[in-house]
Amino acid sequence: MKGVNQCLILAAGNGSRIASLSRGVPKPLVPLCGVPLLEHVMMSSQQAGIEKFVIVAGYRADSIRSWLNTRFHIGTSVNLIENLQYQKANGVSALAAKEEFHDPFLLLMADHIFEARTAKALLQQPLAGDEVILAVDHKLDCVFDLEDATKVKRRGSLIVEIGKDLARYDALDTGMFLCSPELFNRLEAAKKNGDCSLSDGMRQLARENKLRAFDIGEAQWHDVDSPEALVHAENIFDRTFCGNPFVETCPSV
Repeated sequence: MKGVNQCLILAAGNGSRIASLSRGVPKPLVPLCGVPLLEHVMMSSQQAGIEKFVIVAGYRADSIRSWLNTRFHIGTSVNLIENLQYQKANGVSALAAKEEFHDPFLLLMADHIFEARTAKALLQQPLAGDEVILAVDHKLDCVFDLEDATKVKRRGSLIVEIGKDLARYDALDTGMFLCSPELFNRLEAAKKNGDCSLSDGMRQLARENKLRAFDIGEAQWHDVDSPEALVHAENIFDRTFCGNPFVETCPSV
């Protein structure tokens, strides 16, 4: 497989859980250590080797477009797609970009921050033409909001179950995926009443033994989904070099 240099970032949600803090600003532009979450994600991705971005926006897409126009140059390395159905689950946002990808790509969430070395290691994993590899975290005691986290159950290198309500699990979904374009076919197949989540597509892949796990080891990540999560992330992040790796290996919760 040739090197993966393209990335899909889902940035369409209205961020209802963080709304009290964002004051109308779309969640991807909420600052962490003074830098928008989306910029953290993009810069870490660039450090990992990503050169082309496709960003799917929805809520306040105009604000995200304006920010991108000042920070990045849309049309060259960055392409913005607007999902008018952003109230639906995130699988619909992913499908809005399906025509943009014909080769493997990195799939990320605009509110999940991570270390560049983690994305770089994930990009180096061998990927079959109909597979998806999900970066997972086995450090269950280190996650800030375990109840809201998406859980996974593994069998060897395969993920056999995925969902927020799993009773038995051994790792967590970090929101980082190395994908073949076949993901879009699985999402289409998983649609019910025109709606589907990423996890719906992942469950279909898991049933086919096409969803593999990549354990991030001691690396860190953070889902910034609430005001409390934002405060926690700022407390453990390196304020001097904001955007660089976390300074704690397993923050206290």
